[in-house]
Amino acid sequence: MNFDPSLDVRVTTDPLGFQFGPGVFGPLPEYRSLDSIRPSLRDPLCGGPDPVYAIAMDVGKREHREELRARMLLFGLVTYAAGRLGDEPVRSQGHVHRLARHSGWSPPELYEIWTGCAVVYMQEFAADDPGRCFAVTAGSGDVVVVPPGWAHATISADAKEPLTFGAWCDRDYGFVYDQVRAHGGLAWYALLGPDGQLEWHPNPRYATTALCLGPARTYRELGLETGKPIYAQFEANPSAVQWVSEPVLVEKEWQGFVPCYEGKPE
Repeated sequence: MNFDPSLDVRVTTDPLGFQFGPGVFGPLPEYRSLDSIRPSLRDPLCGGPDPVYAIAMDVGKREHREELRARMLLFGLVTYAAGRLGDEPVRSQGHVHRLARHSGWSPPELYEIWTGCAVVYMQEFAADDPGRCFAVTAGSGDVVVVPPGWAHATISADAKEPLTFGAWCDRDYGFVYDQVRAHGGLAWYALLGPDGQLEWHPNPRYATTALCLGPARTYRELGLETGKPIYAQFEANPSAVQWVSEPVLVEKEWQGFVPCYEGKPE
């Protein structure tokens, strides 16, 4: 990797997964098969890589293990296979985070792209009216924040290259898929055009709404430092990302939250 995440982790592609260096803990990866994500795809019968992606939840430096548990913080890693899912790019399932029992909030999430190019798609609600919708483009070293309660998915914007990212999550994490699956996916589908570029198409099962496309931005209002890996920010100041597991600490910032530098609506 050209990007240094401040963790001694090697990403593997055959098989998909991670190797952890001395002093770093992490589990064996969980795999998401193609069959498991079919309910959220535009074409549930499509072909594609299998497994689609690998996830390792609860990764960190050994000396931080107890601190992470005490703060209800979890650092996770995800790596995608290269390729495509029919006419869609490789992506995660759309979901909402379940309410965390210790906070009563559907937690936010802080992503950091390690390799590849990502689009983090998010919408305010998983209901028939999805509210505001954003597609945030991010490259290596960029960060993206998904606010509390929003439905979202992470998309690989380059079918030729694997995508890998890290994320700060609430330790009491869980995914709710029901509403997204009932709508056959999220409110906008990213499809791969003839030139390999993403094209956005509305999902007719939702009320019509605009999609705002924009690049990743900085989040100074959340206390994040530009250009510093998000694990290193925790290491230097363990309270720096405490708002991930305690969203109420920055409650006012979630009102009207805009996750990207605003670009043109689709």
